[in-house]
This record gives sequence, C-alpha cells and structure tokens, in this order.
Amino acid sequence: PDPVLRIHNSKTTSFLHHRQPATTTTNETKNPPQEYENDHHHHRDSEDKPKTPPHILPPQEKQNILEMSLVAKRGPQFPGSIYANSLPSLQSVIQTQNEDDEDDEEVMIRRALDIRRKVTAEVFKAAMKKGKFGITYSTNLVNRLPDFIDHVMIEAAALKRSPEFKDSTFNLRAKLVTDHSNVVPLIRWLKHNNLSYPKIAKLICMSKGNLDSIRRLVEWLKTVYVKGEFLGATLLKSGDDILHRRLEELDEIVDYLESNGVRRDWIGFVISRCPRLLSYSMEEVKTRVDFYLNMGMNENDFGTMVFDYPGVLGYFTLEEMNQKVNYLKEFGLSTEDVGKLLAFRPQLMGCSIEERWKPLVKYLYYLGISRDGMRRMLTIKPMIFCFNFETTIAPKVQFFRDIGVREDAIGNMLVKFPPLLTYSLHKKIRPVVIYLMTKAGVTEKDIGKVIALGPELLGCNIAKTLEVNVKYFLSLGIRVRQLGEMIGDFPKLLRYKVDLLYPKYQYLRRTMVRPLQDVIEFPRFFSYSLEERIIPRHKIMVENRVNFKLRYMLACTDEEFNQRVADKVERRQRFESGHMDDAVSDSQMAEGTLGKTASSSLSS
Repeated sequence: PDPVLRIHNSKTTSFLHHRQPATTTTNETKNPPQEYENDHHHHRDSEDKPKTPPHILPPQEKQNILEMSLVAKRGPQFPGSIYANSLPSLQSVIQTQNEDDEDDEEVMIRRALDIRRKVTAEVFKAAMKKGKFGITYSTNLVNRLPDFIDHVMIEAAALKRSPEFKDSTFNLRAKLVTDHSNVVPLIRWLKHNNLSYPKIAKLICMSKGNLDSIRRLVEWLKTVYVKGEFLGATLLKSGDDILHRRLEELDEIVDYLESNGVRRDWIGFVISRCPRLLSYSMEEVKTRVDFYLNMGMNENDFGTMVFDYPGVLGYFTLEEMNQKVNYLKEFGLSTEDVGKLLAFRPQLMGCSIEERWKPLVKYLYYLGISRDGMRRMLTIKPMIFCFNFETTIAPKVQFFRDIGVREDAIGNMLVKFPPLLTYSLHKKIRPVVIYLMTKAGVTEKDIGKVIALGPELLGCNIAKTLEVNVKYFLSLGIRVRQLGEMIGDFPKLLRYKVDLLYPKYQYLRRTMVRPLQDVIEFPRFFSYSLEERIIPRHKIMVENRVNFKLRYMLACTDEEFNQRVADKVERRQRFESGHMDDAVSDSQMAEGTLGKTASSSLSS
C-alpha cells in the first residue's frame, strides 16, 4: 500500500505560500530532498547554489537566508520539518533593486562578513580543541585574535581561485589555512615558555601572518639569557617591527654592549628590563653609549650602571638626558662628577626635573640649606633626589619639629647626615626616638638636642646596637637618669661597640684608679683611642706626678697637654721649694735660740 502522506497544518502551508508564491498550494507535500553533505557536514559556497528568481525580500528574511547560507553546519532535521531546498544565492540576496537599497546592500555585506568571521573562529576553535586546548582557553584566545582570524578568512577565500579548491567548502579551506600556518603548535610552544594567552594573541597579531618570525626571535632571546618569564614582555615592548628585524642586527647591538663593559650574562637582564633597546639602530645605540662614556666613565662603571638601571640606555631621549645632566651641573658638579654620580645612582636619569628636582630644591632652600649643602646631600645620598618630598621628606621634617629640634638645626642635621631622609619614619625613626626616651633615660627636653647633635643614632639597630650598649652602661652601676644625661652630653656614646668600650673602662678603673663618677661627668672618654691617646698621656702624668680631670687630660692637643703638664710641674716645684725654705728658716731660728740659751747658762 502507498505510504500515508503528511497533511500540512496552517503554519506550514503559509510558509510554503510565502516561499513559493508562484506555485499552487496543495494539501500534500513530499519530504524535502536531502542536500549533499561532506565529511565535515558543511555547505558549499553560495556561488554553487541554484539561483532563484529575483524578488524583493524584507530585511529580516534576507538575514535569515544569509545565516542559512553561511553557517558552519545545517540545523538538525526531523521527520515532517520544512527546509528550503533551493536557497537563493548571495548575489541575489544582496543585489540592489534600486538606488535606495544601496545602504541595505552594505549592511548585508557586513552581515555576511560577520558570519564568515564567526565560521572562521569556530574552525580555529576546532583546531585548538584538536591540539588538546581547553574550551575556555581557546575561547579567550580567539576573542583576542581578530586580526589573525581575518587573515585566515581572507586566505581561505583566496584559495577559491585555485582550481584544486574550486569546489571545496569555505570551512575546508579555512581548516587547511589554519593547519598550514602551524599556529596551534606555536601557541603550545609559547605557552610552554610562560607566555600568557593575552601576550600570545598580541604576538600572533603583530606577526601579520609570518608566525615563523616569533619562534625565530624567541630562540634568539634565549641565546642571550632572557628568562622565560620575561620573553613575552620583551617581545611586546620591543617595538612593532621587532619581528621583522634581522638577527644579525641584534647580534651587532649585543656585541657592542659587551665590548663596552656589559657582561654577556647581563645582556638578558638588560634586554628584559629595557626591550626598547632592540628597536634602535646601531647608530642610535652608539650615540647613547658615547653620551655616558664622554662623561669620564670607564667600561666597568658603564657596565655596572647599565646593569643597575637598564633604562638609562633606552627610555629617554637624548634631549632629556642632556637637560638632566646640565641641571645637575648647576649644583657645582663637573662633568666627571656627574658621570661618577650617574654611575653610582643611575636612577637619577629616571627623575623628572619639573616634577621631582625643582620642588625638592625649593623645599630644601626654605629649610636653610645652601647650594653647597645640597651638593653634599646629592653626592653622599643621591637617592634623596629621587624621592617625592611631599610624601617622603616633609613628614620626617615635621616629626623633627614636633620632638623639639630647632628650625635652624634641621637643615644642618640633614646636611650632616643625608641618609636620615632615606629611613622609614614609622619603622625606623619613630621607634628609635621612643626607645631613647623610655629605655635610655633621655628626657623630652633633651631628645631634640640628642637628635640634632647625633642624627646617626636614628640609623642604629635597636636590638643589636642601642639595647646592647644601654644594658652595658647600666651594668656598670650607672643609673638610667644619669645615662640619659650622658647621652644628652655625648649622643655618639650609644654607637660604640661594647668590645671597644670594655678595655677603656677597665684601664680607667684598674690602672688609672679613677672613680665611676669621672666617666659620668665626661662620657667623651670612650671616644678617644686607648693606645694612642689615653695610655700615653696617663704615663706622662704618672712620670711627672701630676693629675688632671679627664676633660683636661684628653680634650686637647698634644701641645696643649704638654704645656699643662709643664705648668703643673712648675707649680708643684714652686710649692715644694717654698715649703722647704720655710722649714730651713724655722730650723735655723730654733738652733739660734738654743745656742743663746746654752751660752747664757754657761756664763752663769
């Protein structure tokens, strides 16, 4: 018996009327013929499809036809479904009916390109999946590869002109282009070299289809000891044309740097910190190197400077470099002095004149620091001129004011000990001040004087230096209040090592036989050399049988000390001679009296 044909309902009947207006609607239809599907289940290009008579279609209908013509896979079919067997060609869909439809044609062309781009992206994701990449990684990477996706789409469309691929589908051609480019193995290799997917995507887009240049340059960077974690950043920051430069040019730059003091094993570090160096020509590199060598640097200084701060070679223009050198010369430094300064602290070249140096100089001037004082600060601690004075220097100066340091003493204190400004206020300066006031006996009245006279105390370690010295002095029998007075008189007292203090104290107590009070009254005793000052002068005093207080014994030059000893000896001799004369006269008077008494007795 004949099979029972399916009866259309109202929806399918209206759809057939809409799709085939010239055909009489019937109640019975046959199943739509099945299209030829290849192994990849893709449609052939729209050029191979039969043409339909041109007729005006609404925009939404055109978009539906575009999607059905260009999709990667046809939607699933089921018994009784309606599928248009003869879709119109793309040319008939986007063909303009009149001049008013030109804008509509442009929109349809863009829509067709978007669909092709999505199809290419799906083909690329399929290749990534075949290469054992996860769905999330593939999706994130493809979303950052619009230029490469367009490149694959254009190459796949160009293959249509080849007789070999004349009858092939677009999906097949896109797959062939993707596989032939070896982009998936390259992505795997770059990921193995610690490159993240954003960097990989940017590199692939920079290559403009020449993916072999990426692998070639990465291999070269490894030969100059660039670490894997810096490969991506080095490639991306080396300039847009770095992938198109010859390796011979890069080798020439490396050899020139090595000949001027940059060690071979430093090259990778320098390039990874200053990738822009690879984008310069050989003449530009020589000009920048000569700029520093002409300031009196030798090869060792230049190589160390480049290693400490590679940005001095690549991050600044020659005009900026000259301006900064000339500004440093205004402090009274010569060209050679500036060269030594930059060799010691090359980070100065990274500071802005308008934003860093001029505000700092103005602030130091208001603190009463002269140009010579600023030059001393610059030569001793050049890092100060790299700080933002509002956040680093001004809070420390205000703290010194709060603890009682006089305004005119702050500038002198900073010039005397410039490293003070490099210490942390909350981790270094404030804890030392608190320790001096709570454990060392320094009063609130004297703390400003102590800091002004001995700012070096703020650089001492509390546990290893200050606390050890305080415990030693307290063990000698000195009270905390007395120790505070000693520190106020001589702040440097807490900076000496106990190994140096102990022999001097032992000599004072056992050999010189002096009381502890002498040390309390004159704490500077511990600042003098035991072998060169204390022992020789004590021997002179013993030989001449004179005695001085420690202050007059040590706090003078050798000439003054010898003069004091001579004066003391002379006074003693005068005293002794005067005492002997009085004794002789008394004895003579006594003898005369006795003689007279004896003679009178004899006469009687």
